[in-house]
Amino acid sequence: MARARTHIERHRVERIGWLRAAVLGANDGIVSTASLIVGVAAAQANKSAVLVAGVAALAAGAMSMAAGEYVSVSSQSDTEKADLARESRELAEQSDLEHEELAQIYVRRGLEPGLARDVATQLMAKDALGAHARDELGISEITTARPIQAALTSAATFSAGAAAPLIVAMLAPADMIGWAVSIGALICLAALGAVGARTGGAPIGVSVLRVTFWGALALAVTAGVGSLFGVSA
Repeated sequence: MARARTHIERHRVERIGWLRAAVLGANDGIVSTASLIVGVAAAQANKSAVLVAGVAALAAGAMSMAAGEYVSVSSQSDTEKADLARESRELAEQSDLEHEELAQIYVRRGLEPGLARDVATQLMAKDALGAHARDELGISEITTARPIQAALTSAATFSAGAAAPLIVAMLAPADMIGWAVSIGALICLAALGAVGARTGGAPIGVSVLRVTFWGALALAVTAGVGSLFGVSA
């Protein structure tokens, strides 16, 4: 007799919450800090000023990312809670209508009406709110908003991303900071795009091209602005 085996599947969509925040944070850390350093360097500022600007960009950017993620994801969480509260009231006051509504969802997905009602009955008997949250509202364990996780992930990955161009600026000769940081930033962005694509199961080439293009554009614009308004050190 064949031994029963447990079939365990891992889905990349389970990573979507922290992966989005991580990629956004690291990408923003590299691009914004490198661009600022390149812009200040292009303005002919001395190396100390360039490094101070880079450190300030890292600190301010990390806090900004954390605050922005927390506020935006908290808004999503508030909306989810409001919808769940309304759904809970409707289940208490109009259980039959909610049952029929859930059954019709399954009918539209391809079940026969009788079977759809049986499925709705069994799911609602076990966890009525959970069934409606998942199949009517589209809220599940995977997609539930997590403000603190998003804030901490974005702040940490922003800091890690921003540290790369800052370290390059520290090590590069004063007259080569702009070029060194630009090249280092593009390499880091390409690596980030490849890692993000690999983790999420997306095409690596497209992801790398996308992040390096926008990074190069940001670097070019800030370098141009720095050169235009630059002053002698």
